[in-house]
Amino acid sequence: MGTTQLETVPEPKYWHLKTVLSDALDSEFAVGEILPNERELAARFGVARATLRQALEQLELEGRLQRRRGVGTTVAPPRVGVDVGSEAGPHTWPGAPGDAWQAEDHEEAAAPAPVARMLDVAADAAVHAVRRGRATGGQQVAAEVLYVPGASVPGLPPGADGEPDGSARARAVLRELHRLQLAGQDRTVELGSARADDARRLDRLPGAPVLVVTTRYLADGRTAAVSVATYRADTCRLSFSDSDDVSLLAS
Repeated sequence: MGTTQLETVPEPKYWHLKTVLSDALDSEFAVGEILPNERELAARFGVARATLRQALEQLELEGRLQRRRGVGTTVAPPRVGVDVGSEAGPHTWPGAPGDAWQAEDHEEAAAPAPVARMLDVAADAAVHAVRRGRATGGQQVAAEVLYVPGASVPGLPPGADGEPDGSARARAVLRELHRLQLAGQDRTVELGSARADDARRLDRLPGAPVLVVTTRYLADGRTAAVSVATYRADTCRLSFSDSDDVSLLAS
């Protein structure tokens, strides 16, 4: 069987530019400093703007740069550790003491098709959608939607008509969920692009790179809830410990 000789494949031009730009960030720019515009940078390094954009996108993905609304592209600060799970431990329900997430809002709506399949509910079935946010150092680094079918919270009191405080209803769903005996959880992580709603919540531009962490919570032999958490990929990276726990590092 033949093999592909990767060492003979020429390095893409944007990749070489990324290395040059990275060196420039270390020697010429301070954290938080705004970079010159694309036209100036392309002229300085003698490349097409399309090549420059590819290099900048890669540096953003690696956490060296941040694109900020109304500001431009800035040099990112160093990353600090933020665990994907709860500080209360990996085998706890969302909202348990020590959980770094804050309940923000609640609505009853159909879950996305992949989530509905995991929950084993009809595609058009309304479930509880609890929105939560997570911040570190005063900066929002992640946004989550926790999907909980009615069967998982049968004792939840009915909501009042026109209930103004969605966060109170969200906390009520979490409290009722805690009545179940958590049997376990599993997670998947994938790279994605920020949708409009996530981008707004995270103060990013639509299409910005994000890490999507999907968690299934298991109880009574079924999937009792599914969390879809979106982390800013410009500030977060994965870290694996000897115990196989997964954590995200974020600035």
